[in-house]
Amino acid sequence: GRCARCGENVVGEGTGCTAMDQVFHVECFTCMMCNNKLRGQPFYAVEKKAYCEPCYINTLEQCSVCAKPIMERILRATGKAYHPHCFTCVMCHRSLDGIPFTVDAGGNIHCIEDFHKKFAPRCSVCKEPIMPAPGQEETIRIVALDRDFHVQCYRCEDCGGLLSEGDNQGCYPLDGHILCKTCNSARI
Repeated sequence: GRCARCGENVVGEGTGCTAMDQVFHVECFTCMMCNNKLRGQPFYAVEKKAYCEPCYINTLEQCSVCAKPIMERILRATGKAYHPHCFTCVMCHRSLDGIPFTVDAGGNIHCIEDFHKKFAPRCSVCKEPIMPAPGQEETIRIVALDRDFHVQCYRCEDCGGLLSEGDNQGCYPLDGHILCKTCNSARI
């Protein structure tokens, strides 16, 4: 047959070899990058071109986290390539392969739960983040006097009555204090 590399006839015993369903002269069957002979050596075929293992590894994309070549499945996110096990939340380090995630202003990757914990507004009463309950996507935040509240924390400072529901519904602030209508009247 004809050599797939140089196009000349392959004549004589031991002068040729077969690879990738093609015939080559032994001298022509070399790595596309470094020209090392590949007969009898492990090689990688990429688009009908042969590469020795070190050159093939150098052609692979590198993981944005560990900088090692990605030999199998590539996970692409935020315009970068990752090993699936390297794509993790910066806070809990859980793998986010196939899990919803978000990115903060600094480009750091977070699972949704940790993002809420870190960036959600904090309740001015209990100091906990105001974030959706597990399995929910939304929550209610009450803002009064430039302060944030959970619905259950939004209470009269004097009597402790819930200001978001019931007969005493509504806030009647006085001198920066969150009060119900009754306690506001009593203070006045």
